Amino acid sequence: MGHSLCVCSRGTVIIDNKRYLFIQKLGEGGFSYVDLVEGLHDGHFYALKRILCHEQQDREEAQREADMHRLFHHPNILRLVAYCLRERGAKHEAWLLLPFFKRGTLWNEIERLKDKGNFLTENQILQLLLGICRGLEAIHAKGYAHRDLKPTNILLGDEGQPVLMDLGSMNQACIRVEGSRQALTLQDWAAQRCTISYRAPELFSVQSHCVIDERTDVWSLGCVLYAMMFGEGPYDMVFQKGDSVALAVQNQLSIPQSPRHSSALRQLLASMMTVDPQQRPHIPLLLSQLEALQPPAPGQHTTQI
Repeated sequence: MGHSLCVCSRGTVIIDNKRYLFIQKLGEGGFSYVDLVEGLHDGHFYALKRILCHEQQDREEAQREADMHRLFHHPNILRLVAYCLRERGAKHEAWLLLPFFKRGTLWNEIERLKDKGNFLTENQILQLLLGICRGLEAIHAKGYAHRDLKPTNILLGDEGQPVLMDLGSMNQACIRVEGSRQALTLQDWAAQRCTISYRAPELFSVQSHCVIDERTDVWSLGCVLYAMMFGEGPYDMVFQKGDSVALAVQNQLSIPQSPRHSSALRQLLASMMTVDPQQRPHIPLLLSQLEALQPPAPGQHTTQI
């Protein structure tokens, strides 16, 4: 893949010898912007993520995010269409061209329903959870963890299928911590890269001698499941009130009773929200439990014995 890029007249850019027309801004973060662009060669819409790179480390991290995308060809993980680095004086911008999802994120869907006084049904939750787990399974199988799973980082495809995005916080799944300095470094990294209200307990106060593994994603998945069930994450209000999330996550989560949810779904959530990471299940076990809970496909009948 070439790295050719130029900014042309009338709001168009060229990436890999293809011209894209700027349509509108979609959003922005601390050091990145996302624009909606249209491919003039195919008429398709894309999301162009532009990351401001102030120093060499920023460029390396942007390159690493692009590399993470390229590792996967999976229906539940966002694919990278193109990547390039653009010089802007002494600074650079890293550009990631990504597919555009008009339905937005899982959080958009949760909020849309909540505005009408509604929630996702259990069958919808199970289908979404299955797709998210399959995406995580693929990430974990390659020896990585996502580390920033949350409803705003899960896109919804045209058929409602979940697609994991924002792979910039991904790192090796299994981290052996040997000493207080390494523990503090990891803790500081998590404070910067892992959203506080979805961050696993073991990342708030990293022990001097421990192993942090991919089950940090399982905790975050539990928070996502809770948000799908109840319309907000379990620690969103704790954070918004200014209370300590670090303290709140050290206690076993109290799950509200609701006639909308089966006991099996509640048990699944409780297992994900286990404070002790060594007692928390891995994704393959959750997948097998989830597949057993899936409703029968239309036209299929279950036989009661």
